[in-house]
Amino acid sequence: MSVEEWAGAEWISHTLPANEEGHEPIAYLRKSFRLDRPVASARIYATALGMYRLFVNGEAADDTHLNPGWTSYGHRVQYQTYDVTALLTEGANALGLMLGNGWYRGRLGWQQASKYGDTRAALVWLHVRYADGAESVVGSDGSWLGSDGALRWSELYDGEHYDARLSRKDWSLPAFDDSEWGNVSLYAHPKTALVAQESEPVRIVYTIVPVSVWTTPSGETLLDMGQNMVGWVRFTVRAEAGTVVTLRHAEVLDKHGNFYTGNLRSAKQTVAYVCSGEGEETFEPTFSFQGFRYVKIEGIPPEQVPGRFVGCVLTSDLQTAGRFRCSDPMINKLADNIVWGQIGNFVDVPTDCPQRDERLGWTGDAQAFVRASTYNRNVQSFFAKWLRDLAADQQPDGGVPHVVPDVSIAGANSSAWGDAAAIVPWVLYERYGDARVLQEQYASMKGWVEYIRAQGEREFLWDTGFHFGDWLGLDAKENSYVGATPTELIATAFYAHSTDLLAKSADVLGYADDAVKYAELRDNVARAFRAEYVTPSGRLASPTQTAYAVALMFDLLEEGTRQQAADRLAKLIEESGTQLTTGFVGTPYLCHVLTRFGHADLAYKLLERREYPSWLYPVVKGATTIWEHWDGIKPDGSFWSDDMNSYNHYAYGAIGDWLFGSVAGIDTEASAPGYKRIRVRPVPGGSLKFAEATLESPYGEIRSAWRRRPDGGIDYEFEVPANAAANVLLPGASKANAMESQQPIDAAEGISVVTETAEGLAFVVGSGTYRFTVK
Repeated sequence: MSVEEWAGAEWISHTLPANEEGHEPIAYLRKSFRLDRPVASARIYATALGMYRLFVNGEAADDTHLNPGWTSYGHRVQYQTYDVTALLTEGANALGLMLGNGWYRGRLGWQQASKYGDTRAALVWLHVRYADGAESVVGSDGSWLGSDGALRWSELYDGEHYDARLSRKDWSLPAFDDSEWGNVSLYAHPKTALVAQESEPVRIVYTIVPVSVWTTPSGETLLDMGQNMVGWVRFTVRAEAGTVVTLRHAEVLDKHGNFYTGNLRSAKQTVAYVCSGEGEETFEPTFSFQGFRYVKIEGIPPEQVPGRFVGCVLTSDLQTAGRFRCSDPMINKLADNIVWGQIGNFVDVPTDCPQRDERLGWTGDAQAFVRASTYNRNVQSFFAKWLRDLAADQQPDGGVPHVVPDVSIAGANSSAWGDAAAIVPWVLYERYGDARVLQEQYASMKGWVEYIRAQGEREFLWDTGFHFGDWLGLDAKENSYVGATPTELIATAFYAHSTDLLAKSADVLGYADDAVKYAELRDNVARAFRAEYVTPSGRLASPTQTAYAVALMFDLLEEGTRQQAADRLAKLIEESGTQLTTGFVGTPYLCHVLTRFGHADLAYKLLERREYPSWLYPVVKGATTIWEHWDGIKPDGSFWSDDMNSYNHYAYGAIGDWLFGSVAGIDTEASAPGYKRIRVRPVPGGSLKFAEATLESPYGEIRSAWRRRPDGGIDYEFEVPANAAANVLLPGASKANAMESQQPIDAAEGISVVTETAEGLAFVVGSGTYRFTVK
């Protein structure tokens, strides 16, 4: 809607006195009206400065939550559209709206004050078309009424307090007596930032029944959901009026089996419900969510707990994209944990964690995980929305905040964090084949590269400023979060990488001059990288796993020295006890680089390792999501420090990209993005007996599977959707030992351009199902 179309509605607010703890109650707003003839169609357009829930004649307008979502509110405020035709009737009607703090007015991160504004406000516009063709409008204005109610306060981090004794169950019905309600206030605020809903809304997508209820050694009554989840608990109780039922939420138990909340820092994650005493009462939160597996219940006897509590999983309602499975149950659990980490942290923005007093859109985490995320869910519109906020919050000199939306507490301009400005748009283009994301984000991408270029005195090196470096790298010095790889080496490597992606984007968009200009800049940065960080013999001056991983992943070394460098990387890993030492920067690339340069066996050893540090160590320790630290729970059951120890942190879930793209072998060719030309290159290895993956692409479902034969051979099966083709490579195969449905590959229907290579047998297939045997 244009600003002019909102002319029938004004921002309205209703300020309420704060309680003794400084919390302002949730505002309840209503408007009663009459419709004098049968309704043919009706839509409501609504938004808020804060968080709102809309009701029509006593019914929720839809099943979405946490509206209007989190954006860079100074630049962009989303509005939602509701088809309420079925909820309206001829005669008396009423609109009701609950208005809370949400991201707009609530505390964010480790600051207490609101980032965006001190006043909550709502904007509502109802458009009715009658059966006879006439139209009418009901908008938010000074005739609306407001009051407080049963929801006494709500904060995203801290939870909610609800006093059912104050409940007005019919407050949004037409017949409700609102004679004691007060008038709302008009709030002067522009409408120029309003934009329509851009990504999939947040919904309850699953419900989880607790797997057990028990009493801890310290006497606490706990629910175990069996899954570290994000959302809230819906419960039904029967108790005397004034009874307070309190739910506290935690991710893990301590080594004695007791409730543990140390890693939440200042976040309370507590829901308190004061019973009305009127029979069975059911409640669930409205404007807060929790990250948890365990729930401590206080206020009712333990025997009243079973069967009355259910977990509601809240996430952006993204379409499922792919699924990975193999012969190792532990790796399957890892794959599931990656998905659950994405579900829990993709709540309107890609957050770093969903439980402590943070839950911010860290750019470094997002760019590290974005490729893996595309295999699990369709994230095209989800990340497109977030990128618009990145561009909106980008600084005038092109710098990029560490977190998006920017809440001005974390800083800006670290390499591998700010590079999300270039990496995320390019991944979306690769995976979905839509160049509009490059067009929309091009100025942002270019601004970031030019920001880097302007740093320091040496144009082709980035050796100034603050950088997170290889965050949480295991080769860090004691009491440091930053790995051993020099931050300026990482910064220059990502400088080259972002410039490369910018040049490629310019080429896609037809910006020929920029394509040449930034390709040359990328080459100059690569040369400067080699001059500064590579010895004459081809060794990296910093002999760390991460240094080699990024240099090889971004093609920064001379082509003739790359294999030698990859061999050195493999040796470094073996010398460390066949274990990784990488952090947030190096881990996403490690297995990719090893596989590319003939060390897939070592990549599999890293994948299958059960001991700390490894991807499977948390699985051994009972993890149901991805941890922030490789040893979030130590072998003796003790914890990493409380200050930064999330058990739902998706960055290391980037290994999912390798599971799909190499183990199962599904990827897209950059020359034909969006899986128009599929890259099918499975890499059987390790102790796996089989692996398979499916992926819903823009052209339909892709499937790749392989299984070891009793005779030592391997059976492969691929499905290529209509209007697509695939470049297939069967590793170790030749025309002599490979068959397709019991006939030679070069004679089979639908197969062309059969070539024997040093890596295996390469050929092209069109749409269809293919079965191959390599003996």
